[in-house]
Order: sequence, then structure tokens, then C-alpha cells
Amino acid sequence: MLSDYRRIFSPAGSLLFSTAGFVSRLPQSMIGVGIVTMLSQLGGEYLLAGSVSATQALAAAAIGPQISRLVDRHGQRRVVLPATAVTVAAICALLLCARYAAPDWTLYVAAALAGCMPSMGALVRSRWAELHRKSPRLLHTAYSLESVLDEVVYVVGPALAITLSTSVFAEAGPLTAAVLLAGGVLLFAAQRRTEPPVHPALERAGGSALRIPGLGLLVLTLTSVGASYGSVEVATVAYAGAHDHKALSGLLLGVYALGSGLAGAVFGAMRPRGVITRRLLLSVWAMAVTMAPLLFEPSLAVLAGVLFVAGMSVAPTLITTMGLVGRLAPAAQLTESITWVVSGLSVGVALGYATSGWLIDAAGAAAGYWVPCAAALLAASTVSLALPRLTRADAR
Repeated sequence: MLSDYRRIFSPAGSLLFSTAGFVSRLPQSMIGVGIVTMLSQLGGEYLLAGSVSATQALAAAAIGPQISRLVDRHGQRRVVLPATAVTVAAICALLLCARYAAPDWTLYVAAALAGCMPSMGALVRSRWAELHRKSPRLLHTAYSLESVLDEVVYVVGPALAITLSTSVFAEAGPLTAAVLLAGGVLLFAAQRRTEPPVHPALERAGGSALRIPGLGLLVLTLTSVGASYGSVEVATVAYAGAHDHKALSGLLLGVYALGSGLAGAVFGAMRPRGVITRRLLLSVWAMAVTMAPLLFEPSLAVLAGVLFVAGMSVAPTLITTMGLVGRLAPAAQLTESITWVVSGLSVGVALGYATSGWLIDAAGAAAGYWVPCAAALLAASTVSLALPRLTRADAR
């Protein structure tokens, strides 16, 4: 089963770009929580810290697809280097404004400019698609590997940012994110032999990748999936705190991520069977069903088991969605298409944070789990209703 994981790295340079992509993705999980921790450590209000962090996240969701569209048009190296330079400069400006108590509006401007951060996950997946376009099985395995690495990124990154900003100095978390981004992108851009070619057809195609049949439906689906994922995090922290064991929330969320990571690794080693749209339908409904036990207010020990099982449907959903995007999008718009889906996921996570936090304040910690359950059900319903259109688009 593991032979496919070895085979995906047989092309020269594949291990190097995947490693560089991992390093340059870490900042994406560090910057948001790093901003909140930094500003709170410097004496700022949590409302200000949260809104500045949200500004960066929303800017990245809006700007990211436009940067990826330029990547498809002009090539990865020519676009990601200047975009990264702008991002690193903006992060440095944000640190200086925070340190020297500049007016609040300067924090928002710097955070918005930091949203120019390239979607490295999309760029890495575009390279895998170019290398293994003629082997759907290996491409499935490569996408599975990247989904597992995403889980690692979102477990390690926030913990690293918080630890640095609380133990070293307030700006250490975002500063480290900027250094990792610069180093990772430079190493990634240096791997010229695996860079996908520019497709002149894009010059004639024009328009947003959202016009691709079925892609908008996948963006909506992953927005709901992201809302489910994000709200689980907030609800679990609140639920553990309500049971006087808030310190265990990190362990519980680690179990949730472990379930997703292990399922993604096993899923990637399996040969894909059946129509891909039906595999997506099964995975989102599995997510909806496995989330339901969270509503029964389990003990923390039982909650760990429930979260592990619920997490097992996350990675297969993301892997299958990315595989379907690769089938729907032409090569000339693949990076932009993947970035739109990733942006939908990111916006969903932000919505999950906000919605679950509001519900917890209004109705208590246990009520917070209604948000991930409702969001997962919405994702499953979206795919169910859209299945005929997605199947027709895939057939084309």
C-alpha cells in the first residue's frame, strides 16, 4: 500500500519542492494566531487583536485567487517572489506599528497587505498535477500526502507561534512566520525543473475560474466544511473549559487532527474506486453523521473518541474535492481554481470561529457543537443537491 507514496517522489526534484512547500505553508497557520498573541502581549484589547487578524485572513481569501491567476498566466516564480516580498514587508511593518503603538488604522493596513501571501498549498498541488497528470492513482496519493501535511501545519504552526510570542518576545511569532515564508518560497522558486509551464490558452480564456462549471459549488461546499472545522476548535476549547479542564483542549484538538491525518494517509494508499462525485458525496455525509454525537454532551474521555472518529472524514473530503477540482479545471486555470477552493475553506473557518463564539456566549459551551453539526449537514446537502451538475461537469 505504501509503494505509491514512494512512487510519487520518483520524478527528480519532487521531494525538494514538497519540502519547500511544507516550510512555506507553516506561516499560513502561524500568522493569524501570531497577530492575536502579539497584540495581546503588547497590551492591546482582544477585540482589536481579533479584528486585525480577521482583516489579514479575509484579505488573503480575496487576494489569493488573484495572485494564483497571475501564476497561471505568468508562471510561479515570476509571481510568488514579488508577492512574498510584499507580504514579508507588510508583516515587518505590522510588527513595528504594534511595537511603537502606531494608530490602529496602520495595523489594519499592514494586515491587509499581508494578505498578499501566496497560496503555497495550491502551488504545490499544481506541481503534483503536472508531474502525475497521466496517473490519477499517483495524483490521488500526492494530494493525500499534501492533506496530511496540511494537518501537521495546522497543529504545529499555531503552537509554535503562541510559544514564541509568549516565551521569547511578543513579535517573535509573526517574525518567525515571515522568515519561514521568505526562506520556504525562495527554496520553492529555485526548483525550476518541476515548475508547471505557462499555458498561453489562458490569455484567450479570460474571466475568473469561478466560471468553470461546478467549481462554485465546490467552493460553497468547502466553505461549509471550513465552518465545521473551525467551529469544532472553538467549541472544544469552551467545552473543556466548562468542565474545568481547559488545558486539555489542545490534546482534544490534537486527537481530532490525528484522526484526519491518519485517515488521509490510509485513503491516499488506497486505489480510488467508483465515480469521484459519489465518493465526495459519501465523504461529506460521513462528516455529517460522525459530527452528530457531539450534540449529546459526552464526557471529555468520550469526546476524545468522538472527535477522533469525526476527524477521519475531514481529510478524505478535502482530498476528493481537490481531485475533482483537478478534473474540472483546465491546466491553464488549475492554480487559481485550487486557490478559490482553499479560500472558501479559509472563509468558512473564520465564519465557524465567529458563529460558534457567538452561540457559546449566548447559550453555553455545549451549544457550540451545534455549529459544526449544522455546517457539516449543509455541506452534505449542498453536494447532494448539486450532484447531477457536478457529475455532468466531471463528464465534460
